Amino acid sequence: MIGELSLEMIAALLETIPFEFSVIDSDDKVLAWNKHDTRLFKRPKGVIGKDVRNCHPKKSFHLIEKIVEEMKNNVRDKARFRIDMKSGDNEKRNKILIEYYALRNNEGKYLGCMEVTRDITEIQGIKGERRLLGE
Repeated sequence: MIGELSLEMIAALLETIPFEFSVIDSDDKVLAWNKHDTRLFKRPKGVIGKDVRNCHPKKSFHLIEKIVEEMKNNVRDKARFRIDMKSGDNEKRNKILIEYYALRNNEGKYLGCMEVTRDITEIQGIKGERRLLGE
């Protein structure tokens, strides 16, 4: 990263970015997440410091475990999934993009993993160009 940011600026940035993320360390312990009140996939605060296995449904955990093991063994740096998920009280299903990224230091040592989730339904509907600030 070029430049320096204060902790206050970093906190504001992490709550403002247009996606939610969760971070685990190299021992698979949950360190943090953003957008706590508006998350698509809610997590109880008591999960912080606990094994990541406490955050995923049993039916998908074998995939998460495989991804994390491959990241630890330098086989993979990222993984991407898409799911359709009900939005709110209506029957509409939104397209949710879920990505996993290995976190590595400058020497390539595995530090942990970041899960990034975003509702991309609106983005998928973008057509044409709009070059000027508009409505």
